[in-house]
Amino acid sequence: MPETVLVEPQYLPSLEFFCATLHASEILIEAEEHYTKQTYRNRCYIRGANKILPLSIPVVNGNSKVLTKEVKIDHGQRWANEHWRSIQSAYGKAPYYEFFSDYFEREFQKRHKFLIDHNQNMLTICLKLLKLQKSVERTKTYHKTVESAILDLRGRISPKGDYTKRQIYQPVEYIQVFGKDFAANLSIIDLLMNEGPNALTIVTKSLNKE
Repeated sequence: MPETVLVEPQYLPSLEFFCATLHASEILIEAEEHYTKQTYRNRCYIRGANKILPLSIPVVNGNSKVLTKEVKIDHGQRWANEHWRSIQSAYGKAPYYEFFSDYFEREFQKRHKFLIDHNQNMLTICLKLLKLQKSVERTKTYHKTVESAILDLRGRISPKGDYTKRQIYQPVEYIQVFGKDFAANLSIIDLLMNEGPNALTIVTKSLNKE
């Protein structure tokens, strides 16, 4: 496994993301690409009382000619309050909500100008709570191809398509607050709130080793 993984910034990433980056010592965030809509860049999925809920951050300038590092969050919409209320409703009764909720709530209150800053800070929080020691850096220039020492995962981890075909993540079930059937590959916040210190063990077991 290369020491560095190159991947686009993702909002409260999925379990697949953490499986893909688990054994890397550095996560290199692609900041110089053109922004792409309908991806994990500005959305994640959590488990609500009645269904899987998509949480989507509205952006001001999300057309394809804008660099990822320049995409601004639209704070004219009260998305941060809505997202936090949804997380409270979904995980308020989860075993580790009271231990982890302050970390996320504080970040929602910061009102970052740029989406990449919000995503990187959220990723740093998740790595800390998972007790994973990794450096998180950004690209300075764009390269279509990268050296062999870097694992290029740009465009691989997406809400589109069947994640099982990507052969990165294989679901390992854990107890979730709502629902009778297990919902796989949600945002890492679902696993953290439900499993706490056992979350890293679940991620490790979920890594497809084929």
